[in-house]
Amino acid sequence: MRQDVDIARSHKTIEWLKAEMTGGVASLFRAMVNGNTDRMLDSLAALVINSYLLGKRIGFSCEKIDQAVLTKLSDNINKGHEIEKWYGDLSDLQKHLTSKRR
Repeated sequence: MRQDVDIARSHKTIEWLKAEMTGGVASLFRAMVNGNTDRMLDSLAALVINSYLLGKRIGFSCEKIDQAVLTKLSDNINKGHEIEKWYGDLSDLQKHLTSKRR
């Protein structure tokens, strides 16, 4: 395949993934307004998947993204983020992600 065709396809894929993520956020918000828990979960799952796919298209491996997430969690825990103080959600997520890596 010619390089210019591959570059154009890559650009188109990145733009498509950006649109998917934007639509996914809108879908999540609509599902929340309507109380549709199945759609909420589906939207959240799609956002996570599309985040990894977009990351890959712009040059980051899944492992690199995972490490960045763990670093950000640790930083926010150490800084006393409100969600952590109020609920302990960041620590819970950190434990969940690190237990999956073992």
